[in-house]
Parts: sequence; C-alpha cells; structure tokens
Amino acid sequence: MSLKKFFSPKSVCIIGASRNKRKIGHVILKNFTETFRGRIYPVNPKAKKILGLKCYHSLEKIKGKIDLAVIALPAEIVPYVLEECGEKGIKNCIVVSSGFKEIGNVKLEKEMKKIIKKYNIRLIGPNGLGIYDPYSGVDTIFNPKYKLGRPEKGNMGLISQSGAVLCISLDWMSMRGYIISKAISYGNATDVDIPELMEYLDRDKETKVMCLYMEGLKNGRKFFKTAKKIKKPIIALKGGKTEGGKKSAKTHTGAMAGKAEIYSGAFRQTKIMETDDLEQMFDLARALSNQPLPEGNRLRIITDAGGFGVLTSDWAEKFGLKITKVSEKSKRKLRKLIPAHATLSNLIDLTGDVTSEMYEACYQDAVQDKSIDMIALILLFQPPLINEDVVDKILKLSGKKTTAILSAGGDYTEKLKQKLEKGGLPCFSSPKRCIEVLSTMYRYSKK
Repeated sequence: MSLKKFFSPKSVCIIGASRNKRKIGHVILKNFTETFRGRIYPVNPKAKKILGLKCYHSLEKIKGKIDLAVIALPAEIVPYVLEECGEKGIKNCIVVSSGFKEIGNVKLEKEMKKIIKKYNIRLIGPNGLGIYDPYSGVDTIFNPKYKLGRPEKGNMGLISQSGAVLCISLDWMSMRGYIISKAISYGNATDVDIPELMEYLDRDKETKVMCLYMEGLKNGRKFFKTAKKIKKPIIALKGGKTEGGKKSAKTHTGAMAGKAEIYSGAFRQTKIMETDDLEQMFDLARALSNQPLPEGNRLRIITDAGGFGVLTSDWAEKFGLKITKVSEKSKRKLRKLIPAHATLSNLIDLTGDVTSEMYEACYQDAVQDKSIDMIALILLFQPPLINEDVVDKILKLSGKKTTAILSAGGDYTEKLKQKLEKGGLPCFSSPKRCIEVLSTMYRYSKK
C-alpha cells in the first residue's frame, strides 16, 4: 500500500504555487482549497499569502509533516526540488512538469530517477496530470474547473498514460453524469507504473471496474502477470497501433508502443477487454461497475418505439443474443394493464400510449422471469402519457438483473438519463452500443 498517501494524504504541499490565476501552480492550489480537508502548504519564495493561505519560501520552513508534494515547476528545476523533498522526508511526489524523455531529455529524467532512489521517494509522472480523487479531495488536474468538469463520486477507476485523454474523459463524464472513483495520469512512468496502479485500484474499496488508456509499457511481462491476478474487470484502450501512432506515442510520453497484435493477443489471454475508442470503453465500464453479470444470453426487449425495437432485435441477433418470447403467464398478467394494440411476442412494444405504470409492470415481470438473463429497456421519454416518475419506478427495480437503457432525444431526455446513470443504470443512444455492451458482458461472464 505504498501508494496510499498519493490518494489519501493528510497534508500536501504545492511547490510552484502561484498568485497568477493563469499559472498551473495557482489552479492546482485552488483545486485543493476547494476540495481537500487536510493541511495545505503553498511553496513560493516570492509570496507571503496565496488564496488566503500562508505561503512558505522553502520546504525547510514548513514545520509540519508532509504526506504529498505536488511539483509544478520547469523541468530543469525539478531534480533540485526532489532533493529538498528527500531531505524533508517527503516520500510521495507528483510531478506535473513536462520536458523530460518525451522530448529527448533522457539525462534529466535519469537524474531525477537517481534522486528518488536515493531518498526512497515514490513518484507519479513526470509529464502527467497526476490524480483526481473525489473521495479524498486530491485534485492535481491543472485545467480550471469552469473549463473542465469533474465527475462526482462513483466506482469507475481510470488510469491514463495521456493527460489529454484523462482531461477529455473527465470533462465528458461530468457532462454526461457519469461517476468516478479515481483518475490517474501517470505520464512518463519514471517510477510508479501502470501495474502498481492497477494493483492499488484492485484493492481500493471505492473502485469496482478499471479503465486503462495506454501507449506503451516498460515491462510487458510485469503488466500481464499483474493483469492475471486482478479480480476486478479491466477495460483497455491501446494507443499507438499504427506506424504513425507509434511515432506519436514516442514523442508524446516517450513510450515504445510495440506491436498491436502482441498486445491484443495478451489481452485475450487475460481478463482484459480491449476496446477501439473511449466511448466504447466507458460504455462497458458503466455497465460492469453497476450491473450484475448475466448468467446466459437470453434477452428481453421492452420498448415504446417499434422501430427502435426492430433495430435492437437486429443487433441482438448479430451479436449472438437470444430474444426470449413473452410467456403466456406473463401475457395474462400484463394484459390487465397494457392495451390490446400493444405487442407481447418476441418483444414487448408498448407503443406511443405508454405510461410509467406500464413500464414498471413490464420491467418487474422481466426481472422476476427466470428464463431471462438480461434486459434491453428502450425508454423513450417523448410520448405524452409517460411521466418523469418512470425513472424512479425503474431505479427501484434495478440491480437484480443485467439491464441496459436505450434512450435518445434532446435536453429533456438527457436530464432524465443522467438521473438513471447516477442511479447505476447505463444509458445508450443507439441500439448497436446498447446490445454490444450486453453481449460483451455475457462473453466476459463466461470467462
């Protein structure tokens, strides 16, 4: 648990804290003042106070113990600062500065590595954004919150070699109402590497599933050995699969990307699910973090839009799922509430006359039906007789059987989808994405 103080420190110093609102050191300090409950020590030799906090000219002027140092200074100064951290007894450092091996400055990075080894310092970075932990309030993301949203507390962990990928993901997740446990951008991985971070998230009680964006590995054998031991679901997106991508990865994080076929083959031999893009990765993560795994591939489709039901049925067959027929027992029970023109056969089509009570009855029947393994609930909110209370009715029944929501529309729909997401039900806008997730969950359950 040597990484624990990165995520749950009682005290932190921001070295390079600035009064200039446009500087990285100012943004990081502001983040901590807004979310962190422990002691905060800004370090800047030219300031007495920043954001109402006493500012220290150097680390030696700080009397209290420091669990974590965040360094936001030019690359050439970083080794000297790390030396000071070592002398002060600080054992955990995050370096957000860039300008090391990713631009060919290998000598400077080696010097830094020599210092952290001398003082037994654990280091995340350099050339990364560090950590966002909504539970502890640690936030070293140097993009202002009005430009980049932060997701609320959840159970989905994200590890990214790229700071930009992490930023885009957090902002997008915040907008969509997705929730997160921890997010880490580790950059050049001079010290702490991806296998260690995976092991930490595997033990982390707030994390149920982890997402990885990676460009290359220092030690492939260590990575895959670790992946085999991880108990939680792992979803990976590999960058640098093409020749152009490999060259970009080398100048981006100094990573040797390696052959895509080797990575894909190794992913298949472990429990890692490989995806092609970020959207697909988060689709899977949201479902796996909250929904139970299906025991089989028997699917019930419930809809209030015939066309969406047909398209969903097409994709279900393409992905190898079996659409279950509505039993005679269920028909007799549901007909007491559902009008005669509604369809109860291979799928349930409640038509445009749908009400919240109809959805509740049909979903409850599917949850209780032992001949069904998973449910695709096509919930379009536009029909006139359906009310917002349908969301609460559905959420009360969720968590007992694998469910994915298919819902598309404008602002009104997106608002209700966010409530479903926060309640643990993954929502999708297209039949393909919805069914692809259910199919992948089924294949994962067989492993």
